[in-house]
Amino acid sequence: MLNISIIKAELQDIEKLQKIGRKTFFETFSESNSEENMQKYLEESFSVERLITELSNKNSVFYFAIFDQEVIGYLKLNYGDSQTELKDNKALEIERIYVSKEFHGKIVGQLLFDKAIDVAKQKKVDYVWLGVWEENLRAIRFYKKNGFEAFDRHFFKLGDDEQTDILMKLNLKN
Repeated sequence: MLNISIIKAELQDIEKLQKIGRKTFFETFSESNSEENMQKYLEESFSVERLITELSNKNSVFYFAIFDQEVIGYLKLNYGDSQTELKDNKALEIERIYVSKEFHGKIVGQLLFDKAIDVAKQKKVDYVWLGVWEENLRAIRFYKKNGFEAFDRHFFKLGDDEQTDILMKLNLKN
């Protein structure tokens, strides 16, 4: 088993966040999208300015998965008004869980997911939700395995391509 630690990302980690963000998004979606749309999305979504704004937001938090002193994955959580869609104070959004391709299937995603659930429980939210691209079957299986159920859909713009995300929810209150 790999010795992986999960640590909170800070403002001084912006270059690491930009690097892992661009790398994992490209690995995950480049085969299914045009080069132009990928470049546009990577430049906009992982610009230093955008990441500074996101890291400085008191209602968002990033965590890194670290192995052998390298960032191999990351997690972004939103609550309160920082949520991208629902804006429910009784909810926490998992906006991103990404893991470097070479670490797929090695529990890294599960460790990041478990961190998200720990944070949700600390914040005493009723449920956790997320959006996942309808064609990302690996991620959909992962979330279903962890108890998530689909409840709606929304559109996600990648460059000039409008795509459909499945919104999924995990209730924490019984």
